[in-house]
Amino acid sequence: MVHIHGFTLLPFLFFLLRSPSHTVSGVGINYGTIGNNLPSPKKVAQLLQSTLIDKVKIYDTNPEILAAFSNTGIDLIVAVENYHVANISAAASAADEWLASRVLPFIPATSVIAIAVGNEYLTTDGDDLDPKALVQAMQNLHGVLLARGLDRKIKVTTPHSMAVLASSFPPSSSTFAATLMPTMTAIVGFLADTAAPFMVNAYPYFAYRDNPRTIGLEYALLGNTTGVRDPKGYIYSNMLDAQIDAVRSAINALGFGNRSVEIIVSESGWPSKGDAGEVAATPDNAKTYNTRLIERGQSGRGTPMRPKDRVQIFVFALFNENKKQGGASERNFGIFNADGSKVYDVDLSCQFCSNTGEKLGFGERVSGVARGPSVWCVAKPHGDEKVVQAVLDFCCGPGGVDCREVYESGDCFEPNKIHAHASYAMNAYYQMHGRNYWNCDFKGTGLVTFSDPSYGTCRYSQQ
Repeated sequence: MVHIHGFTLLPFLFFLLRSPSHTVSGVGINYGTIGNNLPSPKKVAQLLQSTLIDKVKIYDTNPEILAAFSNTGIDLIVAVENYHVANISAAASAADEWLASRVLPFIPATSVIAIAVGNEYLTTDGDDLDPKALVQAMQNLHGVLLARGLDRKIKVTTPHSMAVLASSFPPSSSTFAATLMPTMTAIVGFLADTAAPFMVNAYPYFAYRDNPRTIGLEYALLGNTTGVRDPKGYIYSNMLDAQIDAVRSAINALGFGNRSVEIIVSESGWPSKGDAGEVAATPDNAKTYNTRLIERGQSGRGTPMRPKDRVQIFVFALFNENKKQGGASERNFGIFNADGSKVYDVDLSCQFCSNTGEKLGFGERVSGVARGPSVWCVAKPHGDEKVVQAVLDFCCGPGGVDCREVYESGDCFEPNKIHAHASYAMNAYYQMHGRNYWNCDFKGTGLVTFSDPSYGTCRYSQQ
């Protein structure tokens, strides 16, 4: 894997070490806590460090969760609960108080990248949920972040259900519901102005459950079916892509077609169990859907309407939650049971993390990881391979690192993967130069960790 291009890389790598980050997105997951039997947040955070999950979305600002994810390299999206939106909309001072008490104590150790204001706020039953309050709350929070110089790091958005659309098919002619047009115009304008993403909770499961005679199961399960044709010529092999493009069309119909608004699938999943009539809610179908969903999130693929636009995916959900209201399926969207066992086997292992990269589940021992006051620098599992390779070339060349251990006869040659070799070299460079945080940046591909990444006979140096 290692190839050294010589000292001609030095000017480029100096730029690389100092310039802003750009990394390949991994997969996110929703971490709901409406259960009385769930593992501790610290245990959850430790496990997720060993997986391909690099973003976690929660539904509040639980301080125990925010503390648990400090120094993990995992990004968090926190939330303002629906019932609290009105208070934050009332005054900028209320938004500032919320931010100062709920979020600021935990950053930058905990990487908070977005605030979700409400959840499906516009389509949730409740006489006290004023659409204008949602827009004002978003503006107030953004203003507070701007005043504190945090607006580029932390984006403000709000997740919508598909019910904000008047109809979702055909995708190319979709619009937002007429009654929501003024509010959606204000929200999309805000997102475009602040470079924040449009979040949508998209569930092919519910569409199939309610219309099994007109929607094919394989189409709902993200299978590569023969395809559904849109009048404008787009061909859809799965329902999720059609749902994403329906949202895109609705955004365009508001007049924002020439503005950049990223669409993120903030929730999507499939239940493993349901009530008597929910025949498609099975472990096999849930495994099929979420396996394909994770693969889709990692693939970098766009949609038929926007093939070059990578779509970020947040799987719903991490756990089955035994206290959720509604039907049985609502309590059975988890990949894991509350006791830490897997509901079904979905591969969440990453090619190289801060341990040996084996497949893990809750309650399984993470081997080769020791915790203590020491600190190391490793490559982010989802760092762009070209950038990581350039970092490796720099460290082993002009950076002055002795990289013999990652050559074929060395103790750290296996696993023969670029991120593994780069981690060894990046850590050696980091330790050599005094463990300053800027010596573990590497254009955003480096991650400081308190877990010893050594494994087997491969030993990582420490100061």
